[in-house]
Amino acid sequence: MAFQKAVKGTILVGGGALASVLGLSQFAHYRRKQVNLAYVQAAECVSEPVNREPPSREAQLLSLQNTAEFDILVIGGGATGCGCALDAVTRGLKTALVERDDFSSGTSSRSTKLIHGGVRYLQKAIMKLDIEQYRMVKEALHERANLLEIAPHLSAPLPIMLPVYKWWQLPYYWVGIKLYDLVAGSNCLKSSYVLSKSRALEHFPMLQKDKLVGAIVYYDGQHNDARMNLAIALTAARYGAATANYMEVVSLLKKTDPHTGKERVSGARCKDVLTGQEFDVRAKCVINATGPFTDTVRKMDDKNAAAICQPSAGVHIVMPGYYSPESMGLLDPATSDGRVIFFLPWQKMTIAGTTDTPTDVTHHPIPSEEDINFILNEVRNYLSCDVEVRRGDVLAAWSGIRPLVTDPKSADTQSISRNHVVDISESGLITIAGGKWTTYRSMAEDTINAAIKTHNLKAGPSRTVGLFLQGGKDWSPTLYIRLVQDYGLESEVAQHLAATYGDKAFEVAKMASVTGKRWPIVGVRLVSEFPYIEAEVKYGIKEYACTAVDMISRRTRLAFLNVQAAEEALPRIVELMGRELNWDDYKKEEELETARKFLYYEMGYKSRSEQLTDRSEISLLPSDIDRYKKRFHKFDADQKGFITIVDVQRVLESINVQMDENTLHEILNEVDLNKNGQVELNEFLQLMSAIQKGRVSGSRLAILMKTAEENLDRRVPIPVDRSCGGF
Repeated sequence: MAFQKAVKGTILVGGGALASVLGLSQFAHYRRKQVNLAYVQAAECVSEPVNREPPSREAQLLSLQNTAEFDILVIGGGATGCGCALDAVTRGLKTALVERDDFSSGTSSRSTKLIHGGVRYLQKAIMKLDIEQYRMVKEALHERANLLEIAPHLSAPLPIMLPVYKWWQLPYYWVGIKLYDLVAGSNCLKSSYVLSKSRALEHFPMLQKDKLVGAIVYYDGQHNDARMNLAIALTAARYGAATANYMEVVSLLKKTDPHTGKERVSGARCKDVLTGQEFDVRAKCVINATGPFTDTVRKMDDKNAAAICQPSAGVHIVMPGYYSPESMGLLDPATSDGRVIFFLPWQKMTIAGTTDTPTDVTHHPIPSEEDINFILNEVRNYLSCDVEVRRGDVLAAWSGIRPLVTDPKSADTQSISRNHVVDISESGLITIAGGKWTTYRSMAEDTINAAIKTHNLKAGPSRTVGLFLQGGKDWSPTLYIRLVQDYGLESEVAQHLAATYGDKAFEVAKMASVTGKRWPIVGVRLVSEFPYIEAEVKYGIKEYACTAVDMISRRTRLAFLNVQAAEEALPRIVELMGRELNWDDYKKEEELETARKFLYYEMGYKSRSEQLTDRSEISLLPSDIDRYKKRFHKFDADQKGFITIVDVQRVLESINVQMDENTLHEILNEVDLNKNGQVELNEFLQLMSAIQKGRVSGSRLAILMKTAEENLDRRVPIPVDRSCGGF
């Protein structure tokens, strides 16, 4: 068994970016010339994609079935697997890829959304004189620059603030961050800088002021991870790779090598998860790029294979955008248990995480209440006391399983390096394990190099440096203006489409429905507070979306931004998908149920619902109880002890407010804990107690009843939109 650890030499950066400084400064000019020359040669070698658009899933399945033998078969549709497929197909190798779920359905869609070298890894490299950690950071910084270059619509530099609360830490952190810039060399996005206390508070007004000395700001990259993964898969498909999601590997195929007499892996038996159909896909080389499930595939090859991956769970939460500035992140370098917490603006929301705890491998990881509260407590430590950090403001939460490479000398997963390992089994199965999102391309390059060498494949060097991903080539920062002018889209929707689909945004705009309003002319939203439109559902099917979960979590990011909004959009999404995919009523109901289960368990809805149950305690002062009882009885005029839709409608009509019955049903259902179609006084008091404690926020019923009480005499219309969507 051969292990080849990734050790990089010169990494080139596309799009005209300069090469990194790899040695002494006097060699920098020479290296830049070498890089520019190599970049030009690589760009000339890569031909245009064979397909203007990715072939349909049906066409891809036929290709998998009818091709006698592929050069490369990749198992796994995450960032690394899709990266391997793209690297192989652009070298001219006949390439296939299968994924048992959807592209990016696992770890690759559940990251911190950063493209970074790893500040803490550099700290470890320096403190422990660890050359491997240093090389990993250096490689990641090179890859960061390349990824920002090849997918500019999906990624951008992000300033991140490191607040300092002790004077001695200021020079300590400053030196560390400056070394981070130095290691990046010419690939440094923008030089880091120091801020005084007053300037730090100008940039991040929510910051804890007490004892604040100042802050240091450095730059890393940020991206839309699931869409980036999908862009890699779609690009590979356009270049000719036969890629298919919902194709499960049931077993590995083997044949005897006539020269050595040993068994060699020669393909895989695959099963279409959607139809149950099975067939063989034969290949000269099979690559295992299954992330946390690495050892499962290795044991298909050899049941006695030793485990080389140690899974670690990382939980993230999403909070309303007002918790952070729109264009400044925050790094907590030393949490109460020694972890690192990021607090970042993302998609106009705020993302916080992550935890790092050992876990079991599962297809459906669930964020725990303990981890959610740990993150909230760390956030409280850094935010001003004027900002009440409420559990009810957690809009979504998820857990991702990192496939870390096991270090037998390590006592815990926090100290395990994210370096990747290429493993070649005796039967020729090639496994790529470990690594990190940012370095997916170099990991793929190392893997395909190993495949070519091990299986004597005829191919040249990697050509993916500087190769634009789907949507990136003709994107520009002002592209959205053309969408507004040419199609009559809202500016917010146009910006979202440009940032999601790049130069393919025009194709989505062409599919947009007429609104029937004076403005916008086209672009019917799926849910009012997010810029996702119905046309994206139709276009998402062209991007291989097969289920409602695919649509709410990876084609759009609704599930990752606000689970309540995602649940509200589900019926319309299922209806639109049903039309395109010819679903019957049974299939539509099945999709709704599966998607709701996904939101409930995997995206934090379960934790949300547990904040208010029929067992919730009522912890209110007697004066508060009296006040809330009076409010309740304004609706319960008959003193029944409960209120129904009819009671709410009566009060609304008395102040000249109209609301449809379905909306009222949704509003009451949020508080109807025993689901008997009415809200009892006790349930209302439980709600108000949970709101006071911060466990629940944005309750539409609470807002409606409070506003009605204040305005019954004045007859002022009542605003009933969801308050920031929190729970």
